[in-house]
Amino acid sequence: MTDRSADLLTAIDRTGYYPEVVADAVTDACGGEPVVSYYVHHEPTFERDEVRRHQTVIVLTPSRLILAHTDEHAGDDLLPEPYTSTSTEAVSLSAVANVVVTRMVTNPTSGPRPPAEAVLTIGWGAVSRIDLEPAACDDPQCEADHGYTGTSSSDDFSLRVSAAADGADAVGGLLSFAASLSALTRG
Repeated sequence: MTDRSADLLTAIDRTGYYPEVVADAVTDACGGEPVVSYYVHHEPTFERDEVRRHQTVIVLTPSRLILAHTDEHAGDDLLPEPYTSTSTEAVSLSAVANVVVTRMVTNPTSGPRPPAEAVLTIGWGAVSRIDLEPAACDDPQCEADHGYTGTSSSDDFSLRVSAAADGADAVGGLLSFAASLSALTRG
């Protein structure tokens, strides 16, 4: 197994988004384990007249999934100077319950094409969502209370990338990371 730690640090540096801060947090979270695979997603968002940036780094080690998210903030009452906040989470690969990959391919009847978008959703049971709606019957005149119906799903982490916004390499990179994660979480 090749350790891709140096490649990861280069990718973080290439974004130009507080590379020392992000690299420090990711390196600490990896705890000295080799990097099997990674994905770095730098996402600027627009709020009225200002740009806010976020960065998500997902790392696969032989035993864990590492998630790191960094935000930038304007100064406030407690910290008057602009600052960043970085949160990291380390999840044991044995805890990963599902890896869901959704690929969106445009004009699929015209032959093989690379996906235009991809969504990676990873669940390990830390967050559950319940979507409920009123239950109904087939009778359009029925006014009875049929209770509720719904679904329960686990989606602790979800990331969507598109070729239009992030570049074609970003979609391929996310799919490559998803394949590596799926390979290490087989039961």
